[in-house]
Amino acid sequence: MSETVTQEAGRVSRDDIEAKLRELRGEVDAAGDNAKQYALVAGAVVAVAVVALAFTLGKRKGKKKRTVVEVRRV
Repeated sequence: MSETVTQEAGRVSRDDIEAKLRELRGEVDAAGDNAKQYALVAGAVVAVAVVALAFTLGKRKGKKKRTVVEVRRV
């Protein structure tokens, strides 16, 4: 990490601090945008998996409990 020092006897000015904070803020924003994209993709995959699982379990449950009606003549 490089340190910015002004020409005034090694003192750090307010402008130096602001420049460094802007630089860090840009890095954080870029990392945050990247993480949002991954989270969005992961959320979509999880949503599709939950819907598929609910469909499969519902389909199986419907087959297990069929009503059987017998008609007998006496």
